[in-house]
Amino acid sequence: MAACAELPAGGFVFENCQRNKFLESQGYKVPKAYKTGTTICGLVYKDGIVLGADTRATEDTIVADKNCAKIHYISSNIYCCGAGTAADTEMTTQLISSELELHRLNTGRQPRVCTANRLLKQMLFRYHGYIGAALVLGGVDSTGPHLYSIWPHGSTDKLPFVTMGSGSLAAMATFEDRYKADLSRDEAMKLVRDAICAGIFNDLGSGSNVDLCVITKDKVDYIRPYEEANKKGVRQGKYRYDRGTTVVISSEVKKVELEVIDTEVRAVPMET
Repeated sequence: MAACAELPAGGFVFENCQRNKFLESQGYKVPKAYKTGTTICGLVYKDGIVLGADTRATEDTIVADKNCAKIHYISSNIYCCGAGTAADTEMTTQLISSELELHRLNTGRQPRVCTANRLLKQMLFRYHGYIGAALVLGGVDSTGPHLYSIWPHGSTDKLPFVTMGSGSLAAMATFEDRYKADLSRDEAMKLVRDAICAGIFNDLGSGSNVDLCVITKDKVDYIRPYEEANKKGVRQGKYRYDRGTTVVISSEVKKVELEVIDTEVRAVPMET
């Protein structure tokens, strides 16, 4: 029997609550949770998968990046859209991508989408939602096209069309109104584009451009940007006042008295 220095205590641990209360009494403020914003979606069409995302990265009420890439590479036949904390989605997808590549090298076979889904959900469940990564995973393998939505706490759904992010309700309304089975490639791309635009124009956390990724059995088309939804307008007028517009009521020039404390003369050699 292995010796144990301290037996684990059961139940909840309230040490952090006591620590936070003490820090608040010392004048420290509780860290503020930043609101994130994104619109990502995907659908299954006749020949494969179409994924879509906007390109606005926000830091609460600040637009941090107008052209953020939210469709991440997993493997040659699998891509993943990320919503939530940008750093979490980047590092999570990179980690699973490296694990899938090792799996491909060990087995000598193309990875399946369900394998990527299992790796992602197990990793996120391990951290109980503290990794802020809400994902839309899509790809085509030997068994056909597959589309999953993965929540930050590790729950997953396999559906013909999914949306996630703060603009997901507007995008889902577009899908539920117009989605049908056996869409063509052009119809699927237009529907995903319209769903992302619905999120861009109805959600303050989504904006800028529309990125699309079309995955088929033979190839992947990552189109970035597919469309510039929010183009910067032309400035209509000048916002500077002409000189003399503001009337000068009075002016006064004051002489500043200086006291010479010390003087020094230095001889500078002439250049010849």
